[in-house]
Parts: sequence; structure tokens; C-alpha cells
Amino acid sequence: MPSIFETAAASSAIPITFATTSTWPAIRDGLTDEARRFATANGFAAKPGACLILPAPDGHIAQVLFGLEDETAKHKDLFRPGALAGVLPTGTYRFANNPHDARLAALALALGSYRFTRYRKADAPDVRLALPDGLDAAELARVADAATLARDLVNTPSNDMGPVELALAAQQLAERHGASFSCIVGDELVQQNFPLIHAVGMASTRAPRLIELLWGDPAHPKVTLVGKGVSFDSGGLDLKTSSGMLLMKKDMGGAANVLALAQMVMDAKLKVRLRVLIPAVENAVSGCAFRPLDVFASRKGITVEIGNTDAEGRLILADALAYADEETPDLLIDMGTLTGAARVALGPELPPFYTQDEALAADVARCAAAENDPLWRMPLWAPYDTWLDSKVATLNNAPSNGFAGSITCALFLQRFVAQAKSWLHLDIYAWTPSSKPGRPEGGECQGARALYKLLSERYG
Repeated sequence: MPSIFETAAASSAIPITFATTSTWPAIRDGLTDEARRFATANGFAAKPGACLILPAPDGHIAQVLFGLEDETAKHKDLFRPGALAGVLPTGTYRFANNPHDARLAALALALGSYRFTRYRKADAPDVRLALPDGLDAAELARVADAATLARDLVNTPSNDMGPVELALAAQQLAERHGASFSCIVGDELVQQNFPLIHAVGMASTRAPRLIELLWGDPAHPKVTLVGKGVSFDSGGLDLKTSSGMLLMKKDMGGAANVLALAQMVMDAKLKVRLRVLIPAVENAVSGCAFRPLDVFASRKGITVEIGNTDAEGRLILADALAYADEETPDLLIDMGTLTGAARVALGPELPPFYTQDEALAADVARCAAAENDPLWRMPLWAPYDTWLDSKVATLNNAPSNGFAGSITCALFLQRFVAQAKSWLHLDIYAWTPSSKPGRPEGGECQGARALYKLLSERYG
């Protein structure tokens, strides 16, 4: 998606005036008589999300009025101005006054302009924004472009986004930024000791693989990103219902968001030695599919009994995390669309995150709030760890009691991380179920913007 940002303010840009119910009377009094009558006739009252385009005498657009929440409102949607992307005609606009957060408002307008056009052309207006002084156009474009990458990958249906295509997307990203790229495919996974990744993906005609990308100065702090790349999840032999399968093209959302985060890091040239690992598989059904109560060794040597073949994401992440952990990274982050329990607890807009690092947890929460990229800390509750016990193996991948599913998944993954100086786990949804300002319905870049702010602060 090309950047909507104009790097120099255009004197001819159409002004957007933000109003609240409190500020509207003064703004209305400052309009021309004709504009005031037009606003009154159209019933504009500056309610949040209300938009009115005021005509000039020559028929062109004179001004845009847009309603926001009052400063005293308990909740202000800082992405509210993103709704303008769906209502403004083609043209270059500018902020005539400040919204609640000018940077987030500009970003929301860019994110709201997103369209998925791979299969159908979108006849969207060409809306551009002359940025206010002090805003970094390159930084805003960097974040918006990365969000576009994540959304495009998630929105692409599984017939065109299998393990091969996911690897190709990672390879293209590596080439663009001068990173090294490698891939372990099919039976090579067994030979190189990634048995859980191979077990989950072996039923598909599309071979499983472990994608690896390396970038940056080896002398810089080691930051490793691991993303769940299940290109489609049928549930395996514990087959999902048809409704449960409907959105499973998004089960590689962790991988998509990790690649988006990696793009931001590399484009900003942060001072890190970046490593990206993506176990990419399709959880299919065939005569060679892994079965309930099968037992597999893992890369770490921990044996795992399969309590449910539909809890496959944690299996492939386990091998990848163990591999990442071997080089003792300074910061190890994994992201995956892992549990329905996370959505039951917190809904689709508020992914949980887990860490034992108190300073890291505080920084993540602060950055998530600052970027309007919500995340919520959940506990790695040690007493639940025994729920993972198996009578025939070290661990069971899916406790049978049905409680605390997101927590027990995080506890499972924690068993495979021992040497990393800090570990952070995100259980994301990677999808917007219904359109909101700045967040069109469909694949979503979720958590990556908050993590980019965190990494920028630490290693910028």
C-alpha cells in the first residue's frame, strides 16, 4: 500500500476540523453564515464519528467536520479519525486542529485506508494527508506498511498461502533488507531434530518447514522472534466443525505479525541481531496424520503425549522455541493464534501476554497503551503446571479439564524456554471481526506495533 502521507504541508490541503460536543458551539460560531446554516440543516452535533463535508461556493470542498469524544469521556477511541478513510473523497487533507492524539490519528487514517486487492480491485478514493509539523512521515509509513504486510498475509486464502508461500514471503522480506534466509523442509526436520514440527505437518501434501531469517550485527543484543505458521488448521483427526474451520486461514497470524515486526525492525535499522523463526505447517487429515495419544519426542528431549491434535500450534512452537533458546537470546518473543480460551476471556481486541520479567511486562503494557495496540498481562500460574502432566510422557499438550486454556498453553511453552534472558509470549487473534475506525474487517496486525515501540525504545 503506497503511503498516504505528504511530507510537506500543502497550502491547498482541505482542512479537517475535529469537534466534540463541548467544543462544537465555539467551532460553529467561527464558521461562515452559509457553513453554519449547512451544518444546522444537516443536524451535525459533533457526536463521535459524525462527519460532515462543507461545500465551498464554487462547489469544491471547503472543510470537513469530524466528531470526537469529549476530553472528559471515560473512553476515547484514539483511532476514531481512521473512519475518515471510508468517507472522504479523493483529495489531500490536513488537520486544522489537533485530535486527541495527532500521531495516532494520522496512523489510523493510513490503517483505515487499507484494502485487500489481490483478487478484486477496490475502487477506493485516493485520500492523502499533509502531516502536521513534528510528525515523522517515514516512521508512520514504516508502521503502516508493516501492518499491510501482516494483513495481506492473513487475508490470503490457504490455497495461495501454504507453507511454501509463507516461506517465499519471508525470503522476499529477507532479500529486501539484506538478511540471510534458510529453510528446513520435510523429512529434513526429523534429521535435524525438529520432530514436533514434522509430526504436525506430515499429513499434508504441502511439506512442513522451519523458516529462519537472520539480520543485523552479531555483536548487538540478540532478539529472536518466533511465529506460529499454521497455514490452515483442520484440527487434524480431532476435526474442527465447519464453523470452527471457517477462519482457519488466519492460523498463520503469528507468523504474519512476526514478519511485520521484523520488517519494522529492519527498516528502522534498530541495533539488534534479529533472528526470525517460523515453523510453517498445514494441520491436515490423512492416513499419516498424527493421532490422539501418540507420543513424540521434542527437540528439547521432553516427550509429549497428544491429548488433542487441534492443540497443534503449541507443538510446533515448542520445537522452534527450544531451537531459539539454545543461543541464549537477550529477548525471545513468540506470537501465535493459539487458544479460543484467550478470546473467551478477553475477546478478539485484547490479546493476552505472558512473561516472568516484571520490567518487560511493565514496558509492554505501557507501549501497548501508547500505540493503541491493546495487550493485557495474564499470569503464568504455577499451580496449573501440573495439569500438563501425562501418565506416559513428560507432558500432555492439552489438559482434559478445559480450564484456563490460554494459561496452560503458555505454561506448556514455558517448559521449552530455559536460557533466554527474557521471554514474552503473545496469544493473539490476528483478525478484526467487524470493521472499526482504522481497523477494517479481516486480517489484523495485532501486538506488533506495541512490540516495535518497545524494541525501538530499547535498541533504537
